[in-house]
Amino acid sequence: MIEIKELRKSFGEKLVLESLSTTFSSGKINLIIGRSGSGKTVAIKSMLGLHSIDSGGIYFDNRNFSVMNDKERKEIRKEIGMVFQGGALFDSMTIEENLSVPLIMFSKKNKSEILDRVNFCLDRVNLVNVNKLFPSDLSGGMQKRVAIARAIVLNPKYLFCDEPNSGLDPYTATIIDELLKEITYEYNITTVINTHDMNSVMQIGDQIIFIKEGKKMWEGHKEEIMNTNNKYLNDFIFSSEIFKRLKKSIS
Repeated sequence: MIEIKELRKSFGEKLVLESLSTTFSSGKINLIIGRSGSGKTVAIKSMLGLHSIDSGGIYFDNRNFSVMNDKERKEIRKEIGMVFQGGALFDSMTIEENLSVPLIMFSKKNKSEILDRVNFCLDRVNLVNVNKLFPSDLSGGMQKRVAIARAIVLNPKYLFCDEPNSGLDPYTATIIDELLKEITYEYNITTVINTHDMNSVMQIGDQIIFIKEGKKMWEGHKEEIMNTNNKYLNDFIFSSEIFKRLKKSIS
């Protein structure tokens, strides 16, 4: 479980997050939704400690990350996996080497154990015989699966994903969504995903918060989202392509 309490973050005079509070549950797909520039990525980077916060608290299973020193934060980061928007794979390394990096840095496994773990994670994301390939040899969807495999290679308790479907076609995006859902449920991970993709919201969203200009405007489940009378959320929902198509098909 991750809790953020009264999170506030500004860059100079620009206030990006204002008194943002919520709880992200374990074993659930927790989505942060909103338009580009709403503060979604800043929220995730703040939770990871990549941005210092102005005020508020960030708690990983009741451990206050916001007040920890660098050594204490390093221990928490060993429990975190991250899937970046662009994948962030090392182009000059093979797929096997990409997955080995976190294990070499943060575990005490020997070479044989590292290879076993790498192969296990690649198999878990349905990739075989790619160990010696480079990222440029793979499709965009396969690269995202490699990024997910690398994110879970250290058995994380917490998984953060920043727009994991960015740049993918709808079919491949659905595969990535289902993979993240399976892994979250299977390993009881606290998964937090930034997205503006309503397909993802309706397919895998267990708990959802909608933010606008750094403020939480709505919170609930995907089953509730279609019945909300929140004007800002409705504007966001019905401007998405999936609902434009749906509206057209029934008109």
